[in-house]
Amino acid sequence: MTAPLSPSASPHLPWRHFLLALAVVFVWGTNFVVIHRGLEHLPPLLFADLRFLFAFVPALLFFKRPPVAWGNLAAYGSCVGLQFGFLFLAMRGDISPGLASLVVQAQVFMTIGLSMMLTGERMKPYQLPALALAIAGIVWIGVHTDGSTTLHGILLVLCAAACWAGANVFSRRAGRIPMVAYVVWSAPFAVLVMSVLVLVFEGWDASVAGLQNADMVTWAAVLWQSVGNSLFGYAAWAWLLSRHPASTVAPMALLVPVFGMGASAWLLSEPMPDWKLIAAAMVMGGLALNLLWPRLAPLLRFR
Repeated sequence: MTAPLSPSASPHLPWRHFLLALAVVFVWGTNFVVIHRGLEHLPPLLFADLRFLFAFVPALLFFKRPPVAWGNLAAYGSCVGLQFGFLFLAMRGDISPGLASLVVQAQVFMTIGLSMMLTGERMKPYQLPALALAIAGIVWIGVHTDGSTTLHGILLVLCAAACWAGANVFSRRAGRIPMVAYVVWSAPFAVLVMSVLVLVFEGWDASVAGLQNADMVTWAAVLWQSVGNSLFGYAAWAWLLSRHPASTVAPMALLVPVFGMGASAWLLSEPMPDWKLIAAAMVMGGLALNLLWPRLAPLLRFR
């Protein structure tokens, strides 16, 4: 059974919750530049494995296992592990950081769709054109790829988005629990899944070579993944999803491309041709419609 939302759950985010969500998507957006730096020395699956290993150790010593079934922890950890495995594989050379931050937002639509099937949530009429506009932005990328992006890379990022959506659903099922502990205790399952994939697809020799070549910047990228993204980002996101409908929280992640594309253009000099800006405008237009229409409708006397 899916854990019910609190009776006080609102379709609108209170300001404190909004600011928390904004902090999370800022960390997630700028993180695509950090991922790019980490992949300069580490194989992608090993990089993802280390991310969750350092999120689990030594945090295990400070957090008790939350009152959640082992199956839920395993499902959440496996989904998040695969999410970053797919994403890092794509970013190794098949998609630019800025575009990856945009395409992965397909998870918003997947999360809402899964929640509608599993929890009985219903989409509001104004959300239909909002989601259509955002989807159009992602499709626009698919028909305007450049030399830094391939169809293979886009498909890998969409697989990452599907795994993220699954993780969102499992975290909501966990209900109101200590979310940092939830992320910590799900990490071993991500490590287990990714370790198997590392040995099968990258091999021992490539892993040892990657570790030997890693410099201080690489290890800083790994720690940022573990602390900033896993312990803070995913714990805060899961906390928000346990208190608000997925259709309210999930679209906030569409802000990730703003920070992702901005940081990539500034720090990595990623080109931003007109078609990228048009795609970003469509995605962000969908987000704005979804978030602001409930407040604008009463002013316009239209419901």
